[in-house]
Amino acid sequence: MIKKDYYKILGITKSASHTEIKKSYKKLAMKYHPDRNQGDKNSEKKFKEIKEAYEILIDPKKRTMYDQHGHTAFEQGYSNHSSFDENFSTNSDFSDIFGDVFGDIFGSNSRKRRAQKGSDLQYDLELNLEEAVKGIKKKILIPTLKKCNSCHGSGTKNGENPEKCKMCKGNGQIHIRQGFFSVQQTCTHCHGSGEIISNPCISCNGSGRIKKTKKIIVTIPAGVDNKDKIKLNNEGEAGKNGAPSGDLYIQILVKKHQIFKRKGNDLYCEIPINFCMAALGGKIEVPTIDNKIKITIPPETQSGKLFRIRGRGVNSIRTYQTGDLLCKIIIETPINLNNTQKKILQDLEKSLNNNNKVQNNPKSKRFFDGIKKFFDDLTK
Repeated sequence: MIKKDYYKILGITKSASHTEIKKSYKKLAMKYHPDRNQGDKNSEKKFKEIKEAYEILIDPKKRTMYDQHGHTAFEQGYSNHSSFDENFSTNSDFSDIFGDVFGDIFGSNSRKRRAQKGSDLQYDLELNLEEAVKGIKKKILIPTLKKCNSCHGSGTKNGENPEKCKMCKGNGQIHIRQGFFSVQQTCTHCHGSGEIISNPCISCNGSGRIKKTKKIIVTIPAGVDNKDKIKLNNEGEAGKNGAPSGDLYIQILVKKHQIFKRKGNDLYCEIPINFCMAALGGKIEVPTIDNKIKITIPPETQSGKLFRIRGRGVNSIRTYQTGDLLCKIIIETPINLNNTQKKILQDLEKSLNNNNKVQNNPKSKRFFDGIKKFFDDLTK
């Protein structure tokens, strides 16, 4: 089969420059690409011709061979290049066309060093309950990476400009050709930056950043709770190549308190009283997060009763409402009694047993009556 002239296929002259070949290929490839003309066999055939012509003319060695020998330069026996129609695939997508051609035409290979924002950091700050409830200022030390003062973050000695990488020509990527296709890889010489620092800064060894411990005064607002986070903008690690710093997150960890437990904005505590006060009533001091207050225990108070003291909890940092203090009464059984105390309790027990139990111990009476009924029903 007679093949068409490659220059005519791309619509260029034999004196066309490297850039003109790429421009023409991009325009035609986008027009006849199979993805834009699905089911159109003529477009697929046209795209194959365009791709074949481009692969030959874009390569200086192949172009020279074509100019000297025409299509016969690539037939069997002339080179290791086998028939294009037998091996060509249309699996070239638009990203290939833009990445290989479009970027080169508009100068992406001369890009500057890529800026990279600094990493975010997290600091776990332990507080006791009083500090979390009332708020406090804390001084913390953060190990981090800061911009090098010697080179101002450039990584170069004496503020010199980095040199363009000769291997990738500043692109950061290199193209390895395999037959009719090219594989893009990160440049191993500059590691993708596109630039080489010949004279690195002595202080930071060319990284543009140095390790440093930073002292920060953190204001903890009143009402923070366990696992709350406070964000400090731009207090994280310094960015690379002039990029902004990351952020610092302060995570609050509230230590266990010996008296109070917190649930939401309410505080809970247990108040032990003796059974005499529980039976007769009286006044008792209970702690709050600030000081002490007195509450009245009414006569015949049972163990487990909750007393709610309004407004003595935590001021919410979200709703600005203040929670309550809830005191749970625990009746304590006396221990280490002397003989006189034991005699008094024995007399009280006799008095209670001889009296109407319904009147003095209604819960006990109902409980044991329920047990008796349960076993009576089993024997019926």
